[in-house]
Amino acid sequence: MEKVRLGIIGIGNMGTNHAKSLVEGKVPEMELTAVADRKESRRTWCRENLPETVRIFDDAGELMTSGLCDAVLLSIPHYQHPELSMAAMDHGLHVMCEKPAGVYTKQVREMNEHAAKSGKVFAMMFNQRTNCVYRKMHELVKGGELGAIKRVNWIITDWYRTQSYYDSGDWRATWDGEGGGVLLNQCPHNLDLIQWICGMPSRVQAFCHNGKWHDIEVEDDVTAYLEYPNGATGVFITTTADAPGTNRFEITLEKGKLVCENDRLILHKLAVSEREFCKTAKGGFDKPECSEAVVETDGLNEQHVGVLKAFAGKILRDTPLIARGEEGINGLTLSNAMHLSSWLGHPVEIPFDEDLFLKELNKRRAASRKKETVDVVFDTSGTY
Repeated sequence: MEKVRLGIIGIGNMGTNHAKSLVEGKVPEMELTAVADRKESRRTWCRENLPETVRIFDDAGELMTSGLCDAVLLSIPHYQHPELSMAAMDHGLHVMCEKPAGVYTKQVREMNEHAAKSGKVFAMMFNQRTNCVYRKMHELVKGGELGAIKRVNWIITDWYRTQSYYDSGDWRATWDGEGGGVLLNQCPHNLDLIQWICGMPSRVQAFCHNGKWHDIEVEDDVTAYLEYPNGATGVFITTTADAPGTNRFEITLEKGKLVCENDRLILHKLAVSEREFCKTAKGGFDKPECSEAVVETDGLNEQHVGVLKAFAGKILRDTPLIARGEEGINGLTLSNAMHLSSWLGHPVEIPFDEDLFLKELNKRRAASRKKETVDVVFDTSGTY
């Protein structure tokens, strides 16, 4: 196999972006051979904008059985991610799944078990892991030279969305169609990164405000408190209604502090561990000596294209993925815990009761309102 033959299922906002990248040759070891979408308008777009060699289907199952693909990329509503991932694996296809892995961890756990038995390459589209700044944060924290984490703060409020965005799909911003709001749509990347870099909290208390700033039934404003197994604490704040928004990620460790903001990473490095200094300093107001510097990175940030390049490399040469599909459950565990905590009105331990979460989610799905069908696709360039 010289190139991976890829089929894209779902030609909406992100599926369109992926199709364009492949047609433009941005992923040299991958060729777009088929697409599928239930909407005639999107199939019309495909006929008008994609090469004639790309086969167009109205059914995902027909694409999977066509023999035209070695792998599929799923860019469809969240509830369908596990179901179609497993179906693709059963048809002998490798799978790249858009975020989030699913809506609830019980569903995703089944998908992960299925993937392990399939022998197929399974990957998540966690494109922010390609960002040189986040990769460097991961390297510095996991390397241990800065000691243990003491505090984590991420204010990520630059996910601004208008009402027209939420009105652009009948499934969007509903419990039954999307399964959540900012935590399920915009923040899977941030929730993946915070657990990838800092590890998984053991306890979460969250306050999720549904439809606070938009005419939607799901959350568009969240403040969550995190507790970690080593005693570290954290705060995660997000919304789709702040203009201008903020994206500031701070990690305070025993030997310094990392601050990620405005595409720069600043390291405040202590000459001696704060824990050691606290116990040995003679003056009550003494402070440990600290230096400040911009951390150099390799400058690379390939985003979705980088994830697809790694996906092709894994299939063709068994080189590493950016994010294994099985890792998708981690960030979803955080968002599920935040939702459950807010619904119950008290802290939630991780791991939590997955059956209780599903019961509470299904209550909201049963009361979910039906939206009028609309047909709008936005250009997502520069929005991630």
